Amino acid sequence: MISERLKLTISYDGASFSGWQSQANGNTIQDLMEGAFRQICGTPIRVHGSGRTDAGVHALAQTAHADVPLRAWPTQRWLAALNGSLPPKVRVTRCTTVKKTFHARFSAKGKVYRYRIWNAPVLPPFEHGRAWHVAAPLSVTDIAGHANTFLGTHDFAEFAANRGQPIVDTVRTIRAAKVRCTGSCIAIEFDGDGFLYKMVRLMVGAVVRTALGKEPVAQLRARLKLQGTKSARFVAPAEGLYLVRVRY
Repeated sequence: MISERLKLTISYDGASFSGWQSQANGNTIQDLMEGAFRQICGTPIRVHGSGRTDAGVHALAQTAHADVPLRAWPTQRWLAALNGSLPPKVRVTRCTTVKKTFHARFSAKGKVYRYRIWNAPVLPPFEHGRAWHVAAPLSVTDIAGHANTFLGTHDFAEFAANRGQPIVDTVRTIRAAKVRCTGSCIAIEFDGDGFLYKMVRLMVGAVVRTALGKEPVAQLRARLKLQGTKSARFVAPAEGLYLVRVRY
């Protein structure tokens, strides 16, 4: 089959789905994307994502690629056809043709994740499923200071969950950690060369626990240095996490 490779930027509200990775229930973003291509092309098309997002996690700009039959279609036609075959909570926002050497996962140089916390006594209904509700007052200054603890290159073994297989390399580099506050919303953004399974949610969980005084600052730093603190690990809820962009 003569084919061309499409690079896709995909945005989705993850609250209704079981994450990116294909599963038997078919309720994943990868399954939906492959179903849309099957409907358009009449043949199975494999869609490769830049990485997994878990159930409930959102994406502003997930990246994927797919090899499709050469049809001489303009990319705008692919864009319209795919969005016409996808549910409203999943949208392809950009479609371009790329060389066959491009790979959504293996060509990636880094990612940016944002975590949203709603810090107020009451969570507005329109924020349900889109932010972590923390009712106790948080200091934005403390949050920013604790997030900066992760800057640089470290072994993040203490901030990674196990998918059932041993992790060979747990060293990652965090290039930037930004904290913004807009009204009751505190957004923590991490820019790194890669992220381990549930790494951002474990980092945010530790930052918030430390800001609330439930975990000493020294303990947070010790965990990052693998000094065996044996502290309880808290994973921040999935609904506050957004994949913002993939760097190439």
